[in-house]
Amino acid sequence: MSETEVARSTGETTAPPGRRRVPTRFLVLALIFFITAVKYADRASLSITGSSLQEEIGFSSVQLGYIFSAFSWAYVVGQLPGGMLLDRFGARKVYAASIGLWTLVTFALSFVGLITLPVVGWVAVIFVLRLLLGVFESPAFPANARVATTWFPTAERGRASAVFNSAQYFATALFAPIMGWVTSSFGWRWVFVGLGVVGFVLAVFWLRWMRPPREHARLTEAELATMQEGGALVDLDRADQSTQRAPLNRATIGRIFSSRALWGVYLMQYSVNALTYFFITWFPIYLIQGRGLSLLEVGFVAALPALCGFAGGLTGGFLSDALLRRGRSLTTSRKLPSIVGMLLATSIAACSLTDNTPLIIAIMTLAFFGKGVGSLGWAITTDIAPPQATSFVGSTMNAFGNAAGIVTPIVIGYTVQATGSFDIALWFVAVHALLAVVALTIMGPIKRIQLDT
Repeated sequence: MSETEVARSTGETTAPPGRRRVPTRFLVLALIFFITAVKYADRASLSITGSSLQEEIGFSSVQLGYIFSAFSWAYVVGQLPGGMLLDRFGARKVYAASIGLWTLVTFALSFVGLITLPVVGWVAVIFVLRLLLGVFESPAFPANARVATTWFPTAERGRASAVFNSAQYFATALFAPIMGWVTSSFGWRWVFVGLGVVGFVLAVFWLRWMRPPREHARLTEAELATMQEGGALVDLDRADQSTQRAPLNRATIGRIFSSRALWGVYLMQYSVNALTYFFITWFPIYLIQGRGLSLLEVGFVAALPALCGFAGGLTGGFLSDALLRRGRSLTTSRKLPSIVGMLLATSIAACSLTDNTPLIIAIMTLAFFGKGVGSLGWAITTDIAPPQATSFVGSTMNAFGNAAGIVTPIVIGYTVQATGSFDIALWFVAVHALLAVVALTIMGPIKRIQLDT
């Protein structure tokens, strides 16, 4: 009898009388939510510290745009290898290594500028560090999707995906004020030092606590049955389930890429991420250079749209699952909130029509609430990915989606330098919200891809 079975048979996983026990899958979700929030804080840290770093090092807006984009070049390229590693070794080991390595790179950014180099030299150093950050973060979202597929029934997966996806907004709401205050009070280097400490703690905790469902000592038989009967793929990461994995040969890949729904979600995720990358790269710079706010003010002001994006993300996921429970089709349940949300997100273009800063913040808040509601791409991906290649499908979707992280920062950098204004950038982002609606309408029925094994 295994340790897990002994714990279950002796009642160690049973809550004391009178105390309602928190399901283990919700604790798993809370953990990947917080890891994702820290990941986005690492990714967005340069946008908060960017003005101070730019002033100290002396690089231009175009150079800053390329630095912002460096993350996504590597992040996109790393998706397929990351997904293949996840399908081969499972989420526990790969995610732990990923967290530890991206944290090391974040910590290394605190050493920038400590020796004398020409501006182009430091630009190159930061560019390379951001490339490495992209490589090491590349398995993270496919790992989240894999965990959601493993631990959550189909009728709860929209909420689960919405929760971990909404961590990007929570990261800004929580960490942007802190990073702004640390930068103003102690200097930008301490932002990267603090994030490094948090990341190393998370990597150790993940590796020690996380296990596949059947091997997790805290999981009760009743909860395991609920998960399995509801469609959770509870054996996805078990070491003895190698027979479940289909070889990624030409026929398998061809079957995956012939899915109309998959191509629709590719285009949708690219469009949604154009808004994401504006928010985590240029938005704080926009508030400083375009609206004249101080760094400390930016930390708190940026939290307002982020909080509404967080609320929108939860709203979209819960609404989608509620529609599904009320008998609506999977296609309707996923698409309807997404379309409504992305239409709301187009309101960001209206920021170019006014100089009233409070009104601009209000519009941004509405736009990012809508963007949160419409960000159901990961839920759709978990619905359509075949069990044998969940991480491969998630990784390819994430690769296409994060191509926006290459294009958006560079385009905005050039337009800001050429025009001295963010107006074109705001319209550029709004058009992508419309493009997401187009992608949803051409996606076709949402159903799981079946592979011949």
